[in-house]
Order: sequence, then C-alpha cells, then structure tokens
Amino acid sequence: MESLSVLICGCCPGGNLSNIFALALEGDMNLSIVMTACSTALGLGMMPLLLYLYSQGISDLAESVPFTIITLALIMILVPGGIGILINYRVPQYSKIITQVGLALLLISFVVIGFLAGISQGGKFFKVLSRQLIAIAALMPLTGFICGYILASLFSMNAPCRRTVSMEVGCQNIQLCTTILKVAFPAEHIGQLYFFPIIYIVFQIVEALIFIVLFRCHQRLRPS
Repeated sequence: MESLSVLICGCCPGGNLSNIFALALEGDMNLSIVMTACSTALGLGMMPLLLYLYSQGISDLAESVPFTIITLALIMILVPGGIGILINYRVPQYSKIITQVGLALLLISFVVIGFLAGISQGGKFFKVLSRQLIAIAALMPLTGFICGYILASLFSMNAPCRRTVSMEVGCQNIQLCTTILKVAFPAEHIGQLYFFPIIYIVFQIVEALIFIVLFRCHQRLRPS
C-alpha cells in the first residue's frame, strides 16, 4: 500500500501551484498555463493508463479516477488565467499591483495553513509514515525540479522557460491524489496513507520556496 500511494501521487497531472511558483520565479506564464492545462486534460486518459501499466493491471484504479474533479481542475486553471489576460489587456497599469498583492497573500496563506495543519495533524504524520516514505516525499519534487530544468536546458529554452518547465515538472496535483486514495480504497486497506500526499506537498512548497528565495537573492546581487 505504501508503494501504491507513491505511484498514484507520481501519476497525477500537474497542479495549480506550479503557476504560482512560475510567477514568483519570473517565468513564462503563458507556457506555465498551457503546460498545466494540457497536463490536466491529458490526465483524463493518461492517468488511468499509467496507473494500469505501472501497477501491472489493477483495473479498479482506472474506474476510480474522478473525471469530474479533473475537469473542474482544468476549469480552475483556465478561468483565472483568462481573467488575468483580460485585466492585463484592459487595464495593464493595474496588473503589476494585482500580481504583487495576490502573490503576497498566497504565500502568507501557505505559511498559515501549513503551520495550522502541522499543529493539528503533525503527530499523526510521523506515526503513520515510515522514514522511507518521508524520504521519497522529499526527493520526488526535488528530482522533478532538477530534471525539468535540465531537460529544458537541453532543448535550448531561454531562462524564464527553463524555470517554468522546472516548476511544472516538479509540481503534482495533490488534491487529486488524496481524492483517489480516499475514494478508490476502503479505510481498512489504505489506512492513513493519504497523509503521504500532504507530506509531499509540504516538501514541494518548501523546496520551491527555497528556489524562489535563491533566485530573488541572485537577482538582487547580480550586477545590473
């Protein structure tokens, strides 16, 4: 069951966090939105296929994929992106202010929610999850960030695109993963292993924030 929760998490499409991180890293937002939208749309068919192939024929997983949630996730990506494009087109003088305020509010909310979740559920995480699962949760997003940047560099993409691809490859749709774990398996089988995606997203956010801080420091210290 431990390997199954890791497998489901790894097969999930990209999440909305990648758009926020790409924005903080001054990446290509058009590329970020397109990659996230395509990943979510392709997830309708590719996720059941990958789960089927990697799990060697566990067919009930494909039947348990919540297609409605994936569709809603796609809408959630496109609607805010469309509103942002409209604002930037109609009132471009306000777009930078809205971007800065929105980014600050999102970062504050991440810290507050993570702190509250750690207080209320922190003890259960380490009782349920093994050291191997915690190590995997820490390495998965980091590996994705690094591999995404290397692959983008191999294809001679510019710096903003490389940073964007890095975030897109390293970020997963954790809400979808937890939903599948809860819906697809009875509690006596999966137990509390749905905590793995939560630990994963904590490491994903922390590691991305480290990259963002390093990038911002580099931008400030770099000679103009």
